[in-house]
Amino acid sequence: MEAFSYLALGDSYTIGEGVALADNFPYQTVQLLRQEGVRVAAPEIIAVTGWTTDELASAIKQRALLPSYDMVTLLIGVNNQYRGRSVQEYATEFEGLLQQAIDFAGGKPSHVFVLSIPDWGVTPFAAERDTAQIALAIDAYNAANARICGDKHVHYVNITEAQRVDGNKDVYLATDKLHPSALEYAKWADQLAKSIKTAYIFNHEKF
Repeated sequence: MEAFSYLALGDSYTIGEGVALADNFPYQTVQLLRQEGVRVAAPEIIAVTGWTTDELASAIKQRALLPSYDMVTLLIGVNNQYRGRSVQEYATEFEGLLQQAIDFAGGKPSHVFVLSIPDWGVTPFAAERDTAQIALAIDAYNAANARICGDKHVHYVNITEAQRVDGNKDVYLATDKLHPSALEYAKWADQLAKSIKTAYIFNHEKF
């Protein structure tokens, strides 16, 4: 049987800024699934540190991709918030990206998994900033992407609340004191793998 394909779309949180490639959450998720006996190919990743929604959309157009993937993840928006862009603009662009993700998944929303945006305001990097305002903005962004995910019937994996608990602890941070460490990504991968394993694709289709 062929290995299942996986496309991961995002920014620094998807590529794993500051950690080894094998330690980002897409690769850790694949390893967890393989441990469960699921044959999954190495993830194809379209993600660069600093990307906003429009920059990710532009990059997708430049890539030669497979006709479809067995599963697709999307995590995007922190850089929109960081640059002070409006929630309304983000929602519009996120919805377009999410529809692309569904298209990449063969038109099957049950094969798409969106991760919520982490709160960078809890990290030491943000110590001199208005962390309460950052939290409110992240919440607004996540409310928007969660609503759109509900409308599109895709899976939503909320990693933000658990990340806020550990986001200021050295062991959960990369050396830049902003991005997550492999240990934080392991938490996300565990949530994502569990979501994938309990999804429709495992229970009723070829997974």
